[in-house]
Amino acid sequence: MLIDSHAHLDEPYLRDNLSAVLERARLEDVKKVVTIGVTPASSRKCMEIAARYPEVYATVGYHPHWAKGAGPERLTEIETLARDPAVAALGEIGLDFHHFHSPRKPQLELFRNMLEIASTLGLPVIIHDRKAHEEVYDILFEFRARLTGGIMHCFSGNWDLARKYLDWGFFLSIPGPVTYSSSHDLREVAQKAPLDRILLETDAPYLTPAPHRGKKNEPAFVRYTAMEIARIRNTSLEKIARVTTENVFNAFRIQELETRGGPDPETHRPEP
Repeated sequence: MLIDSHAHLDEPYLRDNLSAVLERARLEDVKKVVTIGVTPASSRKCMEIAARYPEVYATVGYHPHWAKGAGPERLTEIETLARDPAVAALGEIGLDFHHFHSPRKPQLELFRNMLEIASTLGLPVIIHDRKAHEEVYDILFEFRARLTGGIMHCFSGNWDLARKYLDWGFFLSIPGPVTYSSSHDLREVAQKAPLDRILLETDAPYLTPAPHRGKKNEPAFVRYTAMEIARIRNTSLEKIARVTTENVFNAFRIQELETRGGPDPETHRPEP
């Protein structure tokens, strides 16, 4: 069994064909998907999807792209959603100093607010870090003792940075670009990191692996990432699938979620 630990099933390309997307994933032995919230509205949609499909788990998050609009009411909404016992993690949160869809200051404020919520609620965090390695590390260092776990989504640092997060017990999530020969740092991390600290992800519909580059990504394609990591590490696909599946269960505490039941319909009911 494989698990896609990070997809955006609420994106129109995937949401509008979701049954077919999940069926294609099942045919590639991708049996579970974690769908990632990036705003309050996105997080609600993810929770609604998880309530309909038992193989899907949802997170609640606030992406730095939308930090500029993250006022007190929206922060309260995120915290309310995150209190739902079916929520797997808080994320995607972090900093993005590449696109700068929001200025630096509101990004920093939102990131700290989200880490405060995660610390209060005891939720693991899913971290977005785009060209902000130093700032992300420093802020996470402030909260490290209070966090219950962390996942470096679409890890984009080098091996030296990877070792720092591994020392904290964080997971490193490896995306489709590991299949690109030009991704030297990522491929080194995929080779050297302890296997019990690696997750597989698509970031669908983005970051499509090499065999389907130019097309929209989807959870079924996480198999190509698994195959490439198996090749890089000179091990079997079966071992990569088994261990990374166990890692997702540990990182997101999936067994706990399965005993709690689905999301609270009062928390995530659609807007009228």
